[in-house]
Amino acid sequence: MSEPYVIGVDLGGTAIKMGRFSPKGECLNAVTLPTPQPPYPDAVLKAVVQGIQELDPDDRAIAIGMGIPGPVDAAGRVARRAINLGWYDVPVSDTLEHVTAKPTVICNDANCAGLGEAWLGAGSQFQNLILLTLGTGVGGAIILNGELFVGRDGTAGELGLITLDYNGPPCNSGNRGSLEQHVSVQAIRRRQGCEPHELDQRARQGDPAAIAFWQEYGRELAAGIASLVYVLTPEAVIIGGGISAASDLFFPSLMSELEARVLPTSRNNLHCLRATLGNQAGMVGAAKLAWQFVKQRL
Repeated sequence: MSEPYVIGVDLGGTAIKMGRFSPKGECLNAVTLPTPQPPYPDAVLKAVVQGIQELDPDDRAIAIGMGIPGPVDAAGRVARRAINLGWYDVPVSDTLEHVTAKPTVICNDANCAGLGEAWLGAGSQFQNLILLTLGTGVGGAIILNGELFVGRDGTAGELGLITLDYNGPPCNSGNRGSLEQHVSVQAIRRRQGCEPHELDQRARQGDPAAIAFWQEYGRELAAGIASLVYVLTPEAVIIGGGISAASDLFFPSLMSELEARVLPTSRNNLHCLRATLGNQAGMVGAAKLAWQFVKQRL
């Protein structure tokens, strides 16, 4: 009898990445499909089903896990709000289970990325870690004692929405001066008038202003991380997302700022690491989510 496998799906605003995964996390095959536009739930979930059929023509997958760009309910059934998709209270798991007859569970995409890095990526040697994804926004995930922490209602771990500046710029969340408004791609565009990769390139070419920007960026990011470290005392902080490509430019100032802001008792043997799974983290984490769902149902 062949080894069982699950399907991991990472749903994004422009692309749907999905793969077939063994219990050890081996990706047996993968496909990427464009997200239907406009991304109405019926059209998107139909595309997901088509992708699953392409991945699993023999219909032998035993479960489906899926990352959603927004908060989901604690049971992993309903996409409560996906701003980039225009979704509100979409019963994703019920819909996919009805069509595929396979157990299905969903999770916030940043949480899936955290699960992926904890399973097979930079966090695999740690039981307590946080992940920050530095992209268009700032997502987060919390792993405590080897388990994803989502809180009583499924929405814990919105690490990018913590307050950094009481009177700072408004955030889509309703907060002001959130960490996201300081260290996201959107924040860099607003404050510097250019893209992060341009500042990366300029810094590597020796531009003093660009070098100084990344040093300040590391200090601002550290100020947000300091609050998280005091609350959670993780073993590791994993930095992912597109901006992590410049991590070597801002990690030195980030580390020195953390040492200045956080008591040694709260940061004992703390590791700050760049994520290693890249844009596959969400798909890998969705597969891990599916495997956990299978075990819970045994």
